[in-house]
Amino acid sequence: MKAVVVIDGEHYVSVVRDALAGLPYEVVGVFLAGGTEKLHGGEEYGVPLVDDFDGAEIVVDLSDEPVLGPRERFRLASRVLAVGIPYVGADFRFDPPAFEPFPLPSLAVIGTGKRVGKTAVTGHVARTLARDLRVVVVAMGRGGPPEPEVIEVPPTLDSLVELSRSGRHAASDHLETAAIAGVVTIGCRRAGGGLAGAVTLSNVLEGARVAAEREPDLVVFDGSGAAIPPVAVDRRILVVGPDQDATAYLNAYRVLVSDLVLVLGDADLGAIRALKDVPVLRFDLRLRPMTPLEGRRVAVFTAGPAATDHLDAEVVAVSTNLANRADLRQDLARVDADVYLVELKAAAIDVVAEAAAERGVEVVLAANDVVSDDLDSELQRLVPTPANA
Repeated sequence: MKAVVVIDGEHYVSVVRDALAGLPYEVVGVFLAGGTEKLHGGEEYGVPLVDDFDGAEIVVDLSDEPVLGPRERFRLASRVLAVGIPYVGADFRFDPPAFEPFPLPSLAVIGTGKRVGKTAVTGHVARTLARDLRVVVVAMGRGGPPEPEVIEVPPTLDSLVELSRSGRHAASDHLETAAIAGVVTIGCRRAGGGLAGAVTLSNVLEGARVAAEREPDLVVFDGSGAAIPPVAVDRRILVVGPDQDATAYLNAYRVLVSDLVLVLGDADLGAIRALKDVPVLRFDLRLRPMTPLEGRRVAVFTAGPAATDHLDAEVVAVSTNLANRADLRQDLARVDADVYLVELKAAAIDVVAEAAAERGVEVVLAANDVVSDDLDSELQRLVPTPANA
């Protein structure tokens, strides 16, 4: 394999030359990462000095502290992986995630982790672009079905309860997207997630084939947590959650392979733009009841913090414990309300909806609307509307 080797000026040139000779690769260049202590000027390494990784099939790191500390090394690894090349060192190896070709116009929404607003963004993207295009969403989740599942009609609360009672996870991302966005959604599953977003096992490629058979104008692939759909899409949108560093570790890789970055919270937008010249927008999430609350006494159930002061209701309780069933049941035991307003996540159906059924309380599903002034224009830039649409 042809290798570009990362070196530094803290090693004497003779040490580096001997190390290069001992590598089991065809070394085509060396990339000087920095350092000056052992440099005298005019060093010759027997191969050219390069400033990129063109022509390499692998990048080998012979550098070390202090030139490449952990943050700098992950940044370099992200840069290498983003061009599709493995990055290896003395006791590590990073391989770029594999992406299978896809024949139709496509876009993926990926995230830096769980509970960052990614599914809400996917719903907004699908809803917005479906005004002019035939859109299908392929969603992968840790609770998805064993075979790709096509949801053509938005699920109702009753159908979700029935699904839950059959033993299924009734708040999987594809069900939430189908219910909230109202577009055809194909549910898939995945297990495991690597540092760069590769999955250990998934049926997303099968779901992609099902989507392609429908011949839509656009397929939107919804990631899962920090895992990236294993599909070579035309564009990617990265969603960064609160208190997450968008440039740390291999999050930098996610930035480098994305075409738009959306930030929920106070992340440093300048640091993201310094990593890649890419549009970066802040956004907020706003709970929207799927049916009017009309001033009634309402208990709100979410998987994380959410503002409620805009709701047309008397909010008598708020629980953010949808993802913690033990605490959620304790919250429910203290609640006295006419309506439960609930996000379609985690234990929304098997715990909250079931408790409501026992008590004769109405359940209203809540969408998470994405609020960002420039987002829709950026979406049109990413996915132009066909002239005949």
